[in-house]
Amino acid sequence: MTGNRAGVAVAAVLLALVAACGVPGEDRPRVVTPPPGPLPPTATAAPTTAETGAVTEVLYFSRDDRLVPVTRRIDEVPAVEVQLRDLLAGPTQAERDDGLTNALTGALSNAEVELVDRQARVTVTATVAETGSTHEMLAYGQIVCTLTARADVDTVVFLRDGAPLSVPRGDHSLSPDPLTGADYALLITPR
Repeated sequence: MTGNRAGVAVAAVLLALVAACGVPGEDRPRVVTPPPGPLPPTATAAPTTAETGAVTEVLYFSRDDRLVPVTRRIDEVPAVEVQLRDLLAGPTQAERDDGLTNALTGALSNAEVELVDRQARVTVTATVAETGSTHEMLAYGQIVCTLTARADVDTVVFLRDGAPLSVPRGDHSLSPDPLTGADYALLITPR
């Protein structure tokens, strides 16, 4: 009988600890939106959504040295070139008012994209040397996360003068290999 009481006491203590873990309960169920694109479960930032348009376009901007997904509602699925152009154009006034910036400004002067066998091949003309700096890492991360959020893009490779370009990943290492959103998952934060 004493073993049974000890088991009940242990269960009561564990229940009290779990109840005190700081996760508030909710009265009603709520919808949880999965992350866009083929990002890994560690990159669970839910993009924000505008109220108009038939389809979504996911763009990644930066804030406080982090990547922030933004979902814009638009009339039709954009071509990969159009989506890159929208990214290069930067955040809208409302997005800037929310503290979002574009790390691409000053890091890349020009970028063109071609989609080949589900791989986005981005040709860039960098305005700074490849150093792996945080600003440069965010700039390349914006492009990779934006393009791999698309259903038709699995990886992104960067080229300069037709040759693979080593670019900074989220861990500050330089890589000439094809990249995915997983390479920048540690930098992604919800809006």
